[in-house]
Amino acid sequence: MTLKLGVPSKGRLMEKTFDWFAERGVGLRRTGSDREYAGAVEGIEGVELVLLSAGEIPRELAAGRIHLGVTGSDLVREKIADWDNKLRQLAPMGFGHADLIIAVPKFWADVDTLDDLDAAAAAFRAQHGFRLRIATKYHRLVREFLREAGVADYQLVDSQGATEGTVKNLTAEAIADITSTGETLRANHLKILSDGCIHQSQATLFRARRTGWTADMRRNYTDLIARLGLHP
Repeated sequence: MTLKLGVPSKGRLMEKTFDWFAERGVGLRRTGSDREYAGAVEGIEGVELVLLSAGEIPRELAAGRIHLGVTGSDLVREKIADWDNKLRQLAPMGFGHADLIIAVPKFWADVDTLDDLDAAAAAFRAQHGFRLRIATKYHRLVREFLREAGVADYQLVDSQGATEGTVKNLTAEAIADITSTGETLRANHLKILSDGCIHQSQATLFRARRTGWTADMRRNYTDLIARLGLHP
């Protein structure tokens, strides 16, 4: 049985992943047309390339359907409860950097910290009769972060796209989202809380911890990790 390596199926994440492996003597390439999610691995035996969306890779790793995978560290932490008991982080890859942050409207002059947000949320509920809304698609990470910070009187509302626009559109009072340059936040008149960075994400190579690997798979894994210059 071959070792299955899952990588993002398109865009800069795929290109950067291919470059990262190529720099270490392992060639990854797509095969067939651009619409076919098929690929090949060159330079090492016993490894199969599986092209998936970055969001699918954490689930497939946790289920053991792929054995290695490249995806954002934010996605692993968001999608897999108790992730470090199910996956092992092998290597941060140095690209795909983005921060998961909490941002509020710029005109909230007195709200710069999480403590300020907690006070604002309590005042908001007292005035409006419902909890302050934070738009996000990162429910697990945001909820855990705010619980540890002692922030209450808020509710998370789901946003799967254009999250920065939810405040302007009056569907949320604050947001928690990924940002790399901050330009979209500034364009929508939002500011990041000074202590509001939830997670600094980047593309990362993970390994599934599930057992059941054959002797051939373990040997292929050892060979691949040695080629990549990593610790098994």
